Amino acid sequence: MAIDHAAGTHPRVPAALRAPLEGRTWREFLYLLTSLPIATVAFSLAITLTTAGVGTLITFIGVPLLAATLAAARGLGVLERARARGLLRLEIAEPEPVRVRRRRDGRAAGPMAWVGALFRSGTSWRHLLYAVLHFPWALFSFVLSLVLWSVGWSLFLYPAWQWTLPTYAHQPGIQLYGDSDGHAFHLDSPFEIGITCAVGLVLVLFSAWVIRGLAHVERLLVRGLLGPSRLAERVWELEEDRGVVVDTAAADLRRIERDLHDGAQARLVALAMELGLAKELVERDPEKAARMVDEAHGEVKLALQELRDLARGIHPAILTDRGLGPALASLAGRCTVPVTTEVDLDSRPAPAIEGIAYFTVSELLQNISKHSRARSAQVDVWRSGDRLMLRVWDDGRGGAGTTSGSGLAGLAERLDSVDGLLVIDSPAGGPTTVTAGLPWRARG
Repeated sequence: MAIDHAAGTHPRVPAALRAPLEGRTWREFLYLLTSLPIATVAFSLAITLTTAGVGTLITFIGVPLLAATLAAARGLGVLERARARGLLRLEIAEPEPVRVRRRRDGRAAGPMAWVGALFRSGTSWRHLLYAVLHFPWALFSFVLSLVLWSVGWSLFLYPAWQWTLPTYAHQPGIQLYGDSDGHAFHLDSPFEIGITCAVGLVLVLFSAWVIRGLAHVERLLVRGLLGPSRLAERVWELEEDRGVVVDTAAADLRRIERDLHDGAQARLVALAMELGLAKELVERDPEKAARMVDEAHGEVKLALQELRDLARGIHPAILTDRGLGPALASLAGRCTVPVTTEVDLDSRPAPAIEGIAYFTVSELLQNISKHSRARSAQVDVWRSGDRLMLRVWDDGRGGAGTTSGSGLAGLAERLDSVDGLLVIDSPAGGPTTVTAGLPWRARG
């Protein structure tokens, strides 16, 4: 996961005064109004069908009737998730589907297998529970929001429609008190109309936040009962992370294969050919053979250096032998920008986490060398609770981000695959600060 920090603009009108006129409030109010009729139908069907299904379980009818009830509840979930996306702006994933077990011979299972899968699915029962629990809450939120919202706006706009009362209702204004003797008190003077408008304004401001609070409870109900379970979400996350890890490993293998083929392998093939020619010239032209052997010796040194560089790219020996501090110091020494490093760790993390931290800093320093135009940089590493924290700072031109296809986007995916986090603060003009967090795992 990556987070880009950007400077935001703060509106001049306070949020408390903006709320009644914002589209969010009116969308949430519409959601609360439409919840009651939907919840009433869903509650009636859920109670009726569930009662009938349980009551007829002693016969064959009860089991398919209960299965149909669960299927209808899942259909209600589709409608409610769509409503929540459209009006509450709640982005919620589809829950796990009904998983029907196939027969041993590989053929599709029959209807009873589908019925059994519905009964085994916890998602189906959570949808049914939502249909039952949502009705009383929908009734409460409908009455409360409608009364507050309508009364608040009516009183706030009282100066605009007060004239209709003497014209059509034959009353000077809103009547607050009246008895059988003809004594009555009406809100008809300019002062009383102004007080009424002020009270209405307070109610409008208050009811807007009441509506938001009621809508927040609706979000909790939809997310908790109609969304995927935490276990399913975790399984999906792990599947995505596994895909990232597999893709990263495949890319690394292709890079190593390419480096070997284009570098050391080609050099060793040329070396073998030169040594073969030298062997043939040993007797006929010893001096030329000696020169060729000398050149071959130089090629061997270059091939060994390329192999060392390649091994360092896979996993540097200094990281294994001496740990993260010396490894990062060696890394900083090869950077084209002056880099200071500070590592404050009382123990070494697990080799996998240590390797990810090393290559994270390596990629960030490469970005600084290639793109930042910085004059100096700094690397800090420390432990905070159960997290290994890395911070790489430079005084370059800034503007770094996780746009699609960038190196930082790929780095963020790699960190996310191990429950890591990447936070980028890089305003235009610099400086740039990239902070990464990795889960701390002690060495075994």
